[in-house]
Amino acid sequence: NGGGMNGTSTMMDFLEEPLPGVGTYEDFNTIDWVREKSRDRDRHREITSRSKESTWALIHSVSDAFSGWLLMLLIGLLAGSLAGLIDISAHWMTDLKEGVCLAGFWFNHEHCCWKSNTTFTDRDKCPEWKSWSQLILGHGEGAFAYILNYFMYVIWALLFSLLAVLLVKGFAPYACGSGIPEIKTILSGFIIRGYLGKWTLIIKTITLVLAVSSGLSLGKEGPLVHVACCCGNILCHLFTKYRKNEAKRREVLSAAAAAGVSVAFGAPIGGVLFSLEEVSYYFPLKTLWRSFFAALVAAFTLRSINPFGNSRLVLFYVEFHMPWHLLELVPFILLGIFGGLWGALFIRSNIAWCRRRKTTKLGKYPVLEVFVVTAITAVLAFPNEYTRMSTSELISELFNDCGILDSSKLCEYVNDFNSTKGDDLPDRAAGPGVYTAMWKLALALIMKVFITIFTFGMKVPSGLFIPSMAVGAIAGRLLGVAVEQLAYYHHDWAIFSGWCSQGADCITPGLYAMVGAAACLGGVTRMTVSLVVIMFELTGGLEYIVPLMAAAMTSKWVADAIGREGIYDAHIRLNGYPFLEAKEEFSHKTLAMDVMRPRRNDPPLTVITQDSMTVEDVETIINDTTYSGYPVVVSRESQRLVGFVLRRDLIISIENARKKQDGIVSTSIIYFTDHSPPLPPSSPSMLKLRSILDLSPFTVTDQTPMEIVVDIFRKLGLRQCLVTHNGKLLGIITKKDVLKHIAQLANQDPDSILFN
Repeated sequence: NGGGMNGTSTMMDFLEEPLPGVGTYEDFNTIDWVREKSRDRDRHREITSRSKESTWALIHSVSDAFSGWLLMLLIGLLAGSLAGLIDISAHWMTDLKEGVCLAGFWFNHEHCCWKSNTTFTDRDKCPEWKSWSQLILGHGEGAFAYILNYFMYVIWALLFSLLAVLLVKGFAPYACGSGIPEIKTILSGFIIRGYLGKWTLIIKTITLVLAVSSGLSLGKEGPLVHVACCCGNILCHLFTKYRKNEAKRREVLSAAAAAGVSVAFGAPIGGVLFSLEEVSYYFPLKTLWRSFFAALVAAFTLRSINPFGNSRLVLFYVEFHMPWHLLELVPFILLGIFGGLWGALFIRSNIAWCRRRKTTKLGKYPVLEVFVVTAITAVLAFPNEYTRMSTSELISELFNDCGILDSSKLCEYVNDFNSTKGDDLPDRAAGPGVYTAMWKLALALIMKVFITIFTFGMKVPSGLFIPSMAVGAIAGRLLGVAVEQLAYYHHDWAIFSGWCSQGADCITPGLYAMVGAAACLGGVTRMTVSLVVIMFELTGGLEYIVPLMAAAMTSKWVADAIGREGIYDAHIRLNGYPFLEAKEEFSHKTLAMDVMRPRRNDPPLTVITQDSMTVEDVETIINDTTYSGYPVVVSRESQRLVGFVLRRDLIISIENARKKQDGIVSTSIIYFTDHSPPLPPSSPSMLKLRSILDLSPFTVTDQTPMEIVVDIFRKLGLRQCLVTHNGKLLGIITKKDVLKHIAQLANQDPDSILFN
């Protein structure tokens, strides 16, 4: 096919059939939302037009429309099943640290005692369950038995955590952490290959059970969102329209994130709102309904697998017998202030520790770090019953409203049942058990406040929802009991006289714990509406939305006054991910010419001409630069813009042309035009690559305000736009350039943005 053989040159229109890999993206790059949406519209138009031609085409059109709902069903079933498996396994292994069930070693403590004939008050002391001292020594009393139980608790904790970190390090490094910062970044259009893959899913599922069971100050809620998104990504490969389109896949991942929150908290509505408010970048209306469907399926699947576990449809069911009073908004707002302060200080401390971990030798020894933190946590946790129990059980006990049959130390008041009506108990004087519980809770609060800083971010799966709620619930219960006792002893004070008379049941410490939990979680994550809805679905307390909202908003305002970023945004910035926050406004008066590259004194912009560069010229440009794409111009002299071509598409097209087409050599001319100009007869075959050229790249003039440019990048999901002046190409602005500019204006390190 050489041009010299027949006297005329030939042009290879090489890409009439699409090549595998063309139109895809390299790792750690941002997708082109505009191109992906355009492709999907073209695909949909083609299916619609063909549906009128035959019955088979009509069936294909219907199945294509239905495939999204089928995918949501599969995601809900798989995410719910895995969450049930994680929940059951974690409960069993958590109890394994303290003993074993003789009726069947696979039973946890609660299940082991179901068929026991013990009384209600001794329901946790059934003969079928044996502590390690009872099993080894034959008795559970005395100092040596206590030391043995202590030793076994620490050993099991270390074993579980070491297994978790070794599995993560050896098989799936992406399985560590919460996963939500990375998922936010992926949903904004960033590519992190393997982060949502099958190995990550398998290892994250196993190590999440181990990490939670070890007793570390972490939760499984954030990692469950990662697990659900892995399910969504893997199942996308069953459907062509989601497998081949990155924008469509991100719609599915948004729904999967909602399903993850749904199985984490038993909160389908809150899960959808969390996905919309906190993690999703592009959330059309159809995704809203599909997300709700996936969340419902996931929640019901989980309930079917584990109907009696903590992760049922209401995780921490509460039944408070008295309504709250308007004056109680004052302590609720105080809890909001505490939550905001703690959230902001936690974020600063945790980020400082994680930055130190990344920049010092500490980061080179993740196994040692996990070993040390686990050992400290286990040694400090065992003596205190409120740190020894699982965090979910602790929160459930703190939320509880004391009744007549409650045997918890939190409910050991001085009994006076003369004015008792049904389950309602009057405010009473605190007994010795309550005072003992208070100082133990105070110690637990101090421990969890500090140990969580060092735990979040280690190389094991670690969520922050439950530890944050535990800190707030402890602080809330302490404040609630204090207000209750104040009202009991000083009921004649003006602030109590109108609504809290002597002997009345007017203060509910469990409500204060619930409000405190919401405040601290809001202070760390900066969630508002979704947080209140999740707390409502967690507890079933619809009438307490106003106290929850007051605490959540106060917490957010206080935390925002100290630092604008929530914990996930802070970790995104720490890792240098190119995430452009859609909620913040850009108010600076800079222009596109101030941000574009090349800058003054920089080398000229690297461009490709439309019809005068050889294969060798283009390959030299590719080898000498690391850019993701190149503008195509009419000529170097005119600099008139023709389009934009991606680096990856060029590499794949040229490599395939060299292998499969005769006559393509280094001196072959590459054309991006419809028609090639005549060349000398002896010229080698020409390579036509017009089909990989984007003929409608987004452009702005050099005088466009950056306020508008930033808005365009946010709303269209651009990865780059070209800058022109009177129709001539001047430069380029990438998403990385925009992020660096914003960081520089905020007095932050612009070089912290590592990826494009």
